[in-house]
Amino acid sequence: MSNPIFLALDLPRLDAAKALAEKVGPHIGGIKLGLEFFNAHGGHGVHEIAHATGLPIFLDLKLHDIPNTVAGAMQAIHVLEPAIVTVHACGGRAMMEDAKAAAGEHCKVVAVTMLTSLDERDLKATGIDGSPHDHVMRLTELAHRSGLDGVVCSGEEVAAVHRQWKDGFFVVPGLRLPGGATGDQKRVVTPRKARDDGASVLVIGRPISRADDPLAAAREIEATL
Repeated sequence: MSNPIFLALDLPRLDAAKALAEKVGPHIGGIKLGLEFFNAHGGHGVHEIAHATGLPIFLDLKLHDIPNTVAGAMQAIHVLEPAIVTVHACGGRAMMEDAKAAAGEHCKVVAVTMLTSLDERDLKATGIDGSPHDHVMRLTELAHRSGLDGVVCSGEEVAAVHRQWKDGFFVVPGLRLPGGATGDQKRVVTPRKARDDGASVLVIGRPISRADDPLAAAREIEATL
């Protein structure tokens, strides 16, 4: 896609979300709507944002359940016509295969490998030994074999993921500008670095949504790519 920036639009008020999306729309390539937005506004909110901006919608729902339930959830969101939907790679091969089979014709299904808020210590606390890199690479291979379109990974892993899966579709969240606050993110890089390393989509939220001038921030980030 010509502009890989997807604005993470997780605002509690629909009118404020629409206003922000419309303001920065000319400088982004799509809108990412996550659990906070979807739980607050549902399908109606998704339609409102899509209609207001005309941009592709990325539903970051991180589906993770038994295969039949995930397939049913994928079918239920056909009406929303998302461009991208996420599932958790840890749900296993059968779940991912069923998710892809149930997705809309033009919907990319990508697997979340490891949340960017986690590090090696967090992995160990959940009973997983090894480095974040190794964990991400294992789940990337599983997602590939399951027939998905790509994965979500941090900017620290995207270069290696791209080398392993040449034609995959890679979503990179947790991006920050040089000198920017990292907040609850632990494995972060700049948008330019992620793009150079093979990211297909750059998910950017707070550096735009919480900027004093969101339009100027979006324009500044776009100019670096």
